[in-house]
Amino acid sequence: QVKAFSLFFTWFPCIMRSVRSRRRAAASRERFTVRAEERISLRIMAIDYGDARTGVAISDPTGLLAGHTAVIRSRKPEFVAEELARIAAEHGVEELVMGFPRNMDGTEGPRAERYRAFADRVEEAVGRRPVLWDERRTTVEAHNILHASGKRMKEHKKTVDAVAATLILEGYLTYKRTQKP
Repeated sequence: QVKAFSLFFTWFPCIMRSVRSRRRAAASRERFTVRAEERISLRIMAIDYGDARTGVAISDPTGLLAGHTAVIRSRKPEFVAEELARIAAEHGVEELVMGFPRNMDGTEGPRAERYRAFADRVEEAVGRRPVLWDERRTTVEAHNILHASGKRMKEHKKTVDAVAATLILEGYLTYKRTQKP
């Protein structure tokens, strides 16, 4: 009896630590797991509009990650809007978010009116109004990401707009996940 009693006190703390750690792990998973009813169940397309190139990023069906990226190379806003409509229809996009230029102090920059006009054109072509999303520093961050990945500056030109669109999309998806319905 004494031996069984001492074994109980020898093993009991180990068992309790194991039980506590499993409970903590389950609680942690519960906190960071997105419940099915809270998931965004639609594809969102982010647009990084530019003079020569427009970056596009589309979320995966769960709305958690950027799944598809593309770059539209054209200086003609009407062509870009048509391409955006084609891509949106091809991927079943249900919501649009477009980078909107703001100054570092939060005021609208000189390009803001041009972006608003382009947003109107996109709405006509796609049939959905894009949400205008603050794009401050997205291109700078995109260049930093490409530089850190070992890309040379000449190679940045090809993909920087798609990376910037991905950053806009990630910011918007994070915003949507953290907002209460």
